[in-house]
Amino acid sequence: MTNEVMTIREMCDAFDVTPRTLRFYEAKELLFPIREGQKRLFTKRDRARLTLILRGKKFGFALEEIRQLLDLYKEEDHGEKQLRETLAAYHVKRAEMEAQKQALIAVMTDLEDEIAFVEGQIEGLKREG
Repeated sequence: MTNEVMTIREMCDAFDVTPRTLRFYEAKELLFPIREGQKRLFTKRDRARLTLILRGKKFGFALEEIRQLLDLYKEEDHGEKQLRETLAAYHVKRAEMEAQKQALIAVMTDLEDEIAFVEGQIEGLKREG
């Protein structure tokens, strides 16, 4: 990708999203394309923001959480505050995911025990029958 602007079609192709998705993010004030009549032109900044939006969604962040992190970017500090807050949010999200993972492992263990019990019951019925 270059410093040049990209059309909505080029953005869709580059990021594997739909025009509706881009318009939605624009309506939510996450992206700020240049408007030339009906035409939307996306800048390098929009491309960087979309990359971060898609990454945040992949990790399970709400759009409002993503917006808050994006809004922290300041050129004066070269994005340091944004990076620090993003790192903190990533640590929190990882801890949440780890807790979910452990809960899922516990439920799966219980399910495996129940499967073994029911299979044993069926085997017992076959022997009796």
